[in-house]
Amino acid sequence: MDLNSIDKVLHSHPAFRLAQARKAVFCDLVEDWHDVTSLPKDVRVTLAKDCPLQIEATMQTSADGQTNKAAITFTDGENVGVQSLDFARDDIEPLHSRPAVAVKEQGDVVETVLMRYPDRNTVCVSSQVGCAMGCDYCATGQMGFTRDLTAAEMVEQVIFFARILKRENKRVSNVVFMGMGEPFLNYDNVMAAIDILNDKNGLNIGSRHIAISTCGIVEGIKKLAEESKQVSLAISLNAPNDKLRSELMAVNKQYPLKEVLRAVDAYIAKTKRKVMFEYLMIAGVNDSIAEAKALAKIMARPLYMVNLIPYNFTGKYKSSSATQIQKFRDVLVAAGIYTTQRKRFGRGIKAACGQLAATQNS
Repeated sequence: MDLNSIDKVLHSHPAFRLAQARKAVFCDLVEDWHDVTSLPKDVRVTLAKDCPLQIEATMQTSADGQTNKAAITFTDGENVGVQSLDFARDDIEPLHSRPAVAVKEQGDVVETVLMRYPDRNTVCVSSQVGCAMGCDYCATGQMGFTRDLTAAEMVEQVIFFARILKRENKRVSNVVFMGMGEPFLNYDNVMAAIDILNDKNGLNIGSRHIAISTCGIVEGIKKLAEESKQVSLAISLNAPNDKLRSELMAVNKQYPLKEVLRAVDAYIAKTKRKVMFEYLMIAGVNDSIAEAKALAKIMARPLYMVNLIPYNFTGKYKSSSATQIQKFRDVLVAAGIYTTQRKRFGRGIKAACGQLAATQNS
């Protein structure tokens, strides 16, 4: 699929042609330009040749039918920008400088997940091919980092599932940037993707139905606080102290807990929005009552909430038992901490939190 060439192809045509093309892609969710009869035949032929809408992907479905995981192959991401979709982010500088990595000839494979709840359909979007953070519990982190995804490639993940849901007379209602990669290390493209997803003339997904999860990149938290978008922020915490968090998440050595929490407090003061702290429950590692009490102590702040996530197997650790998770949660609730527990989706097809690894036959 090539969203980025649409403007180039139609630049010499009247503006309404571009509006028709965008409506076809983002609202009507067409998969073949030849079906867009509002466009002249010669324009459809050119668009089909230069801006293909096919998405190269394989998909798996969980046994209960609640989860779909797609492995999408991208082939043109190295030099693709976001300007052609009119959602450029020229005001945002990259947060970190990383060496460019050439796109493989056979394409980069990225995994994305659709989770079907009774009241909503949520797409978990990847923002990078692989991840540079190297978190000890995460399959994506064990891959290493290849490259950033473009805004168009992130939007393509949502469009893939939006097409499937349309056939069921349903729609994508929520998007979470919690897939492969660290969103704040690809900040400008993530923000551009959100603009496209949120566009009322496009996919029209409300800002409050979009969430970004970070491992604690302080610059990104600060930048997000200045955005007008009312997207939700989640922090991958996983430990109540620096020693344990650094063992699980190398990023903590650069951004220790106090610094992360200080940035979150400034974000809350600016936005007045809740922040979710994600806590992965790992047996015998971070799930003791003592650690629950320590977590309760640092979470006792306005607009903080904790989401407990049972660890999903990636080869090294084991998940805390249901009994231990409940005991841990009871400590937090008794301390007045708003606490939820994430429902497990897609473990059988390696589509759950921390399991995405982008292999063709995953």
